[in-house]
Amino acid sequence: MKKLYSLLLVVLLTVGVLAGCAEKKDQVKEDSNTSVEKKTAEVTYPLTIKDATKAEVTIEKKPESIVSLIPSNTEIVFALGLDKEVVGVTDFDNYPEAATKKEKVGGQEINLEKIISLKPDLVLAHASWASSSEAGLQQLKDAGIPVLVVNDAQNFDQVFDSIDLIGKATGETAKADEIITGMKDKLAEIKAKAGEIKEKKKVLVEVSPAPEIYTSGKNTFMDQMLSVINAENIANDQEGWIKIDQEAMIKRNPDVIVTTYGFYVKNPVDQVLTRKGWETVNAVKNQHVVDVDSDRVTRSGPRIVEGVEDLAKAVYPEVFK
Repeated sequence: MKKLYSLLLVVLLTVGVLAGCAEKKDQVKEDSNTSVEKKTAEVTYPLTIKDATKAEVTIEKKPESIVSLIPSNTEIVFALGLDKEVVGVTDFDNYPEAATKKEKVGGQEINLEKIISLKPDLVLAHASWASSSEAGLQQLKDAGIPVLVVNDAQNFDQVFDSIDLIGKATGETAKADEIITGMKDKLAEIKAKAGEIKEKKKVLVEVSPAPEIYTSGKNTFMDQMLSVINAENIANDQEGWIKIDQEAMIKRNPDVIVTTYGFYVKNPVDQVLTRKGWETVNAVKNQHVVDVDSDRVTRSGPRIVEGVEDLAKAVYPEVFK
């Protein structure tokens, strides 16, 4: 049980950014250098910006060594092209693959001494950690390390804010804008396609398995994502992340059941299809149970829009192929 709650915590916290002749090559290189100059010219250091806690953080120079304390921040930094600058990540960082080869600074317990020993120019913290680790946050600040707390994004606009903030702090504003624009365009494309759906399906999203099944109610990112793909969240009459009443969910008869725990539970789809008492549910009768990549649908980073598309394909495979 303790293991289940630990895994659920990880899920919720992680309750997921993107040849020719010699003369032509020289021109590409020249254009690239010009682009870099333009990006860095937009940010002047020393730079003072407000983070998610409204604290003013001063960054003396464009960061050359960065420690990230949550996978979503790490994915944003890599998407900004700062893979070489990343010197430390958490145990949970598994994307991109290059992140797995970086120095580890802890998991649920952050190793502050390790971070300090890495002498980073910038630490990218997260509101979910900062709110419960004020002493640790202060210890890093006392060591002279700029710590930027990034918001705990609960919707798309807040994800865009996270990318924008990290882009400004690292001097990569142009790349951040490019990522955000790409995400918005893809999201609009998905919404337009979903808008053509005539028969909306009822969906139950399970973020932990039986017997203690948790799902997402209203005012959660997952609920917003289901709305984007024109699906009905059968638990949206309740608030936040909730432990479901199995009898009540069976009565609501979801057309589709989506699981997000395949990364730690073997054969999650089979577990749902053979669950006692659920035989009459449409999703089970029609075998419309799909496991999706938890990271892509929960991490508030550049891949979250890909997660929306994953959900769309899971719920409406006949439309999103």
